Amino acid sequence: MSRLVVHDANTNTVLQDTQDGDEIARTLGAIGVRFERWDRADLPAGADADAVLAAYKPRLDAFMGETGAGTADVIKLSPDHPQRDAMRAKFLSEHTHTEDEVRFFHEGTGNFVLHVGGKVYDAHCTAGDLISVPANVTHWFDAGTAPSFTVLRVFTETSGWTPHYTGSDMAERFPAVTA
Repeated sequence: MSRLVVHDANTNTVLQDTQDGDEIARTLGAIGVRFERWDRADLPAGADADAVLAAYKPRLDAFMGETGAGTADVIKLSPDHPQRDAMRAKFLSEHTHTEDEVRFFHEGTGNFVLHVGGKVYDAHCTAGDLISVPANVTHWFDAGTAPSFTVLRVFTETSGWTPHYTGSDMAERFPAVTA
């Protein structure tokens, strides 16, 4: 189940803890982050990337038309992936991007943790969740030590996804909270 835990960045005090999708969307929307629940496509577990893209095409086309994004792809990560640790490490430190980071979780889970306005927003995303982190918002991503997800990535140009690390220790101070 989706979950949002908001902490005070200075004291680590929990300010909010909710699994209500509408409340998650309102709270994240107040800091410019888009959060939506989409109906999941009826696909067999482990469907290939082309099938996942085709199943969500109408919804993706509407989303990309609205946001001006240019393309979408699918990325899968499983606990037995030989480079899972390196892939996890790449996004585990606080960073920004010059483009919005948009993910729709078809299968699996992951946490987008955002550091905004003296608060830390830990959004545990599950299958059916779409999250769009605006460009230049400090954040990190963690799918755990045994990652398992299939996500749609939506972007204008992939160069905008290069992480620009802040050098902060926030990700170590605020490890992702799972459901």
